[in-house]
Amino acid sequence: MHEFLLVLASLAGVVVIGFIAKAITPEIMIEFGLWILAGGLLIGIPAGLWYHVVLYRALKRRMTLPSWWWRRPVELHDRLTPAEFQPVRPWFVAGAVGFVLCCVGGIAAIAGLSIGQFSP
Repeated sequence: MHEFLLVLASLAGVVVIGFIAKAITPEIMIEFGLWILAGGLLIGIPAGLWYHVVLYRALKRRMTLPSWWWRRPVELHDRLTPAEFQPVRPWFVAGAVGFVLCCVGGIAAIAGLSIGQFSP
């Protein structure tokens, strides 16, 4: 059920971004999307890097990390105690926010490009 709501929200977001892109000029929409994308990268990359460092430090104290830990770190969250997860969570959330901003900015820029390409 959650997946359905996520897909529905994504589709609604694409429609809303499409209407916004049609209401303003495609050039402004492209610029807006690229600025949002850049902001997401500026937030997400450092936060994601520091999230991996904090997670590594929390887990290294009590276990040998598997070789795949840096590619699928969320699978290791259940091995943390609530006290250990507390310093990890803000960086995890900040990285996720950066990722969402990148997705929204990319979709907005693509919508602006598409509308600019197909409008008279």
